[in-house]
Order: sequence, then structure tokens, then C-alpha cells
Amino acid sequence: MKQAGIIGAGNIGCAVAQRLIATGHEVRMANRRGPESLGDQANVLGIVPATLEQAAGARDVVLIAIPEYAVAELPDGLFAHTPADAIILDAGNYYPGVRDGSIAEIDGGMPDSQWVVSRIGRPVIKMFNMIHANRIAESHRPAGAPDRLCLTIAGDDPEDRARAIALADSIGFDGLDAGALTESWRQQPGTPVYCAHLGIDAARAALAAARRDAVTAARQEALDRARSWQANGAQVGLWNAAGRSDRA
Repeated sequence: MKQAGIIGAGNIGCAVAQRLIATGHEVRMANRRGPESLGDQANVLGIVPATLEQAAGARDVVLIAIPEYAVAELPDGLFAHTPADAIILDAGNYYPGVRDGSIAEIDGGMPDSQWVVSRIGRPVIKMFNMIHANRIAESHRPAGAPDRLCLTIAGDDPEDRARAIALADSIGFDGLDAGALTESWRQQPGTPVYCAHLGIDAARAALAAARRDAVTAARQEALDRARSWQANGAQVGLWNAAGRSDRA
């Protein structure tokens, strides 16, 4: 049996867990509240409640499915004992302002997943960030189906990308090699492929049509929206140099 670890028990983490379990994986799931908080996921999905260390130590694949601010809060050295041949998938997206505050490196132009690499000290594959959770759970199709959706997959190691593409195929999606992490901005919020739920040919064209200024504009829109909410008295949590607010 293949073994997967999922860090994050939200919509994406649960949807991926469902598909992995359906295709024969043992799935260890962890969150910051501890294994005892994952009873519902264990009963409904069949995951194994785990500590962060146990999830990060999964033998074959580890998925990080948490907000960017939470990546910064992961324990130091968490991935030091992740098996060398396990692939680490990053499903995160940076939403400045309301959720993730301000991350200087990403604001300066670093792709989201390159920043994750700098935080955890291990290479990652960007995957599952550009699809809605309900589509992961419900829109899987057999190979060759005309309505099969595509997952774009970026990472620096071609062999790891190939393994991620094979994983996508095994759970019912076409995987598209999107190149190195330097190009992973092409599947971030604000780009044509992001949450567009496309087939592989349309996804390939959407990656090619992506513009960096659209990513910047999407981030600015998120910041403007957060400031508007604050101006209207909304209690939102913003990061700053002193750390994250307790408000969320």
C-alpha cells in the first residue's frame, strides 16, 4: 500500500485524501490542533489521524494544503526526516491581506511555491492549487474521457514532475508538465488556468497566455478588498513585521 501524508484538514486536503484513499493509499492527515481533532475525517474519509511529524514522514507523497501564513508557522525541521524519495506537493496560494497578510519575498516577485521551498528546506511540486476542492472530489474521469480535467504540475526535478503526473492520472485527472518552479506563477491566482477547470489542451494554452502583471493585479485586488473590509469595521487578521494578528 502506498502511503501519503496530508498537512491540512481543509477542503483541498480532504478532497485529495478522498481520491488517494479510493485509489489504495493509506493517508495520514495532520493539522495544528492535533490528531484528536480529526475524528470526523477519520470516520467519513478513512484517514489515519496523525501528528505533523507523522504526516511529514509519509513514505511516498506529502501534500501541504494549508494557507501560506500557516506554512511560516510549521515547526522548524519538520521535513528533515521526510524520505528522500518522497515527493512533497504544495497546494497553497498566497492571498495577501485578509488571510496571509504580507510576505515580502512573494510581494517582491518570488513565486509562491519557491517561497515554500525556502521555508521548509525541501523541493516541492506545485499541484492542486488551481482547482476547486469539489472538482477534485467529483470530477475525476478515466483516461481518455473527453471531459477529463487537467492538473498543472510545476517543479524543478523532471522525475518528480513525472511522478506527480502519474499520481494525477491515477486519481482521474490529466497531469500537465508546467516546467520549473520559476514558471509556477503561471498557475497562481489571477492567471487564465487558475480555477478555470480546463482540459489538457486548453490548460496548456492558458499557461502560455499567462501574464505576470495579472498576478500582481489579483494580489492588489485582494489587498484593496481587505482594506475596504477593515474600513467598514470587519475584524480581519493581517500580518505585519511583528507577526500575525490573533484575528482571523
